[in-house]
Amino acid sequence: MSLAAYCVICCRRMGTSTPPPKSSTYWRDIRNIIKFTGSLILGGSLFITYEVLALKKSLTLDTQVVEREKMKSYIYVHTVSLDKTENHGITYQARKELHKAVRKVLATSARILRGPFSDTFSTVDIEDHDCTVWLLLRKSRSDDRAARLQAVQEMSEAHHWHDYQYRIIAQACDMRTLTGLARSKESDLRFFLRPPPLPSLKEDSSTEEELRHLLASLPQTDLDECIQCFTALALSESSQSLAAQKGGLWCFGGNGLPYAESFGEVPSATVEMFCLEALVKHSEIPTHCDKIEANGGLQLLQRLYQLHKDCPKVQRDIMRILGNMALNEHLHSTIVRSGWVSILAEAIKSQHIMEASHAARTLANLDRETVPDKYQDGVYVLHPQYRTSQPIKADVLFIHGLMGAAFKTWRQQDNDQDLTEKVSEDETKYTTCWPKSWLARDCPALRIISVEYDTSLSDWRARCPTERKSIAFRSNELLRKLRAAGVGDRPVIWVSHSMGGLLVKKMLLEASKKPEMSTIINNTRGIIFYSVPHHGSHLAEYSVNIRYLLFPSLEVKELSKDSPALKTLQDDFLEFAKDKNFQVLSFVETLPTYIGSMIKLHVVPLESADLGLGDLIPVDVNHLNICKPKKKDAFLYQRTLQFIRDALAKDLEN
Repeated sequence: MSLAAYCVICCRRMGTSTPPPKSSTYWRDIRNIIKFTGSLILGGSLFITYEVLALKKSLTLDTQVVEREKMKSYIYVHTVSLDKTENHGITYQARKELHKAVRKVLATSARILRGPFSDTFSTVDIEDHDCTVWLLLRKSRSDDRAARLQAVQEMSEAHHWHDYQYRIIAQACDMRTLTGLARSKESDLRFFLRPPPLPSLKEDSSTEEELRHLLASLPQTDLDECIQCFTALALSESSQSLAAQKGGLWCFGGNGLPYAESFGEVPSATVEMFCLEALVKHSEIPTHCDKIEANGGLQLLQRLYQLHKDCPKVQRDIMRILGNMALNEHLHSTIVRSGWVSILAEAIKSQHIMEASHAARTLANLDRETVPDKYQDGVYVLHPQYRTSQPIKADVLFIHGLMGAAFKTWRQQDNDQDLTEKVSEDETKYTTCWPKSWLARDCPALRIISVEYDTSLSDWRARCPTERKSIAFRSNELLRKLRAAGVGDRPVIWVSHSMGGLLVKKMLLEASKKPEMSTIINNTRGIIFYSVPHHGSHLAEYSVNIRYLLFPSLEVKELSKDSPALKTLQDDFLEFAKDKNFQVLSFVETLPTYIGSMIKLHVVPLESADLGLGDLIPVDVNHLNICKPKKKDAFLYQRTLQFIRDALAKDLEN
């Protein structure tokens, strides 16, 4: 203001005064204005500079503190005021309506301009290097399925993030994304939070007692005879165990035997096995799964899983129960919240085929985003166990025989080396499951499934004494499970060993009689038989040690050469296979097999393994090793691989 006044006075003085005699007066006034203006500008600049430096000093932060804060893990939740008056006033309602209007305007303009805010509008104050994390999280919740799958894939491929960025995903992602990450091969385990703390056991209680209470809480009426048998046995044994713990005795059949305290864990683990086997049977019933969940079964099973990390049998039964519960979609959220996905994500990466396959089955049942099929108890996918972009063009099914299993039947042939030395990452030297290791690499476009079912040589050793399952019963049971897994929707190759081949024949005959199973027949391309006793076996005619002498199981009886059911099955299937023009390849052993420690027996002779259709190839091995190649370039495997490729040649090309 003073500068302006001075300028005005000078101008008036110049305008009203008479022309100066000399021009020096004019330049003197100009110099005075410049001096005053310069001083003012200089002083103002110094003042502004001082204020800026002072403000900067007052706002300077310790960068190390900032970095430490950024590394922390946070859980982001929507806060709601506890003051009810805030949610009902005129001001609140006006603000709410105003926010709605603003969001609508922004969303509409974004759609018109095709901007980046086409989703629900939101603002986030984040660093540039965190944008990728939050954009992937938003993308994983998209209404577009392809976008969701792409987001999960990009998350799983991220290996350069900081630890806190993985934790952000773990805390903020939804159930669908978490399951997808668990089924992604390259996912970092930091995506998965630790399971929540387990509830404390009741005073003067134990896991064994809690397990017994859980089993006793399930319905005990209108059950299958075998389920009733398992349940009664488990409750009986657990009662005796508890009495022994309190009274110092462990009872077998009513006879008290003294046990030292140091041996207490052995009976307890045995009783837990009985209870878990009963729970496996109960978990096959959907309503019983609801009871297990409601009574804290998921937490109790998790406690047992952690306590028995060195007991594969206990962990296997726990995984079977969990996999059965995962068949019920309304239980998925509860399973995820209980922390099981974190455990499964680690288990599926295990080098042990059994642990990885059980985890893969449960996760596949949880993953409704990419897996339309459901894998019931005893049906295991060996390949692909993870999500994959590789299109699956055909199925190869492996069915084991008497006393076999889904994994051990199909291992590489054993030699004199210690098996513990063979289990390594180098599966080219030795593999515990050649369909998963070798066949999956040679034919990646195949879905490889292995089936497991219980069998016994004698009723003395039957897992369920009331169980009398014929080949016809088992074939219908397996057929139903395989159809639920989507078998029949694409071309199929059946691979079977011993009695498994009889089951395959019976399944195909039964499927031909049911219209809903017709796709299985139409898509069957070929069958491989490894020493299948089409005309019976000598096994039923011999005693296998003294404990197998009496009461041979129904499975063994049906393998007799004079079995009418076996002859009818052979005649019906041979005619059916010729009519459908199935491609068939058969192998047969030429060496005898030791059954027990004393009996040496040629289980399936050449004439019994001859179906009467396709090639029959004798191999110089015994009955147990006929389906176990010595190495990858062995004739047994290479001929099997050639048959599969030839039978599926047209399907794999498309």
